[in-house]
Amino acid sequence: MNPVRPQAKSEPGDLVFKCQHCASPLIVDAAAAGMTLNCQRCGKPTVVPTTSVSPSSTSPLELTDLQRKLKENESQRTEVTGYINQLSIQLHRWKLRLQTLNERKDELEEELRKAS
Repeated sequence: MNPVRPQAKSEPGDLVFKCQHCASPLIVDAAAAGMTLNCQRCGKPTVVPTTSVSPSSTSPLELTDLQRKLKENESQRTEVTGYINQLSIQLHRWKLRLQTLNERKDELEEELRKAS
């Protein structure tokens, strides 16, 4: 029987930590401290720490707020990226127009030289 319990609810005396390879949250009995056990998710050997590593000291309300801010930030990034893409297209069009005008200028100057 493997003492590692992935994403289970911890009880007093349990050690909470993450797999060194896949960062999957793991919970084991404190008696396993210092041992090397196979992760239930990736199967790789992971050393059990001697003390719990708190997955997060952030409250659920703070997590919700952070997730909302992240979503808002991503939305703004998408909007800005869209503007940049639009402006890049517009810049490309102006460069092509300038190239056309420069070519036309060269043609006109050549005609002017021939006419003189």
